[in-house]
Amino acid sequence: MPDKKADLAGPGIGNYDELEKILPTDYRPILNPKETQKAIYEAKDYIEDHMCKVLNLIKVQVPLIVDAESGVNDMLDRDGSRTPIQFHISNDYEKHPVDAQVVQAATKWKRVALKQFNMKTGEGLITDMRAVRKDYFLDHDHSVYVDQWDWEKVITDKQRNLKYLKNVVTKIWEVLVGAERHVQRKFPKLKTKKYPNLPDELTFLHAEDILDMYPDLPRKQRETEVLQKYPAIFIIGIGWLLKDGYPHEMRAADYDDWVTETKSKGQKTHGLNGDILVWNSVTRRRHELTSMGVRVNAETLKIQLEMTGQLDSLKYPYHQGIINNELPLSIGGGIGQSRTYMMLLKKAHLGEVSVTVWPKILKDMCHEKNIHVLE
Repeated sequence: MPDKKADLAGPGIGNYDELEKILPTDYRPILNPKETQKAIYEAKDYIEDHMCKVLNLIKVQVPLIVDAESGVNDMLDRDGSRTPIQFHISNDYEKHPVDAQVVQAATKWKRVALKQFNMKTGEGLITDMRAVRKDYFLDHDHSVYVDQWDWEKVITDKQRNLKYLKNVVTKIWEVLVGAERHVQRKFPKLKTKKYPNLPDELTFLHAEDILDMYPDLPRKQRETEVLQKYPAIFIIGIGWLLKDGYPHEMRAADYDDWVTETKSKGQKTHGLNGDILVWNSVTRRRHELTSMGVRVNAETLKIQLEMTGQLDSLKYPYHQGIINNELPLSIGGGIGQSRTYMMLLKKAHLGEVSVTVWPKILKDMCHEKNIHVLE
């Protein structure tokens, strides 16, 4: 049986022999590098403007570094496998030093920012976030450099339910579909039978339902199989232990709510969070676009921290803000910018739409396969 535990964290394919087999052999980019840059900003402006419109958000500044003592950095998983870059700022000859971390995502910072910007119920923010995740394996859709539209919105206690979550996810999906149509109006050759467009509708499935469909497969293979039936899905409930003893995927304990009980097809399910995944017809692989969810409240934060053996995190100001009901209830997520550009512009590699560092072995591999990686 495939190793389910090994599939839970540590994103990326894992070795370059395997990646060599996976990268497409018949790839021809539709847009040249110059056209690609123009198309990126057409998509970027469309998505930012329409996210603000449909979710009532405003654009705000976002940090690249945060104080290590604040507890607002995103630890991504709960197993400690991906740690942030940390450095010491001596400042004033060590009289007033600061230990800082490069953000891995603005997931928790955004909730603090809602209070900082005095956001009211129904109001929210969106950021043009840049981060560094040094522990990723660098393949065709994972990079040390991360760009996201990190967004967050104030909600009420009554909105902490699946119906509201699905409503928000549907609005975001409509923005992404609209962005694809927009860039194709600007660059008509992007509309091609070889690479089908995103479907108009998104299919909602619980992690428990997908496990029932493919009980013997690990997470990534389950996602690959289900995307053959439904080319665009939102997987609900990522983080809760499923009946096989594993979560669908590791998820941090202190932002998304993955313990709240829900129901699907008559069975008990859990979680008010999830991911949008699509089938990428260029790479012929599963492709994650966004992760999001209703955020923890004081009760579910304590439960999730206890379940994961992380109750010591309650010492941080961010966690105290939730426990003491000083931070607003919220919903939020991060949409991968380069991941989204890959899909909309029919690209085979993140390096075609973002500039970062890649190992020589990968750059050589891409060159042989007609993939132009930016440097």
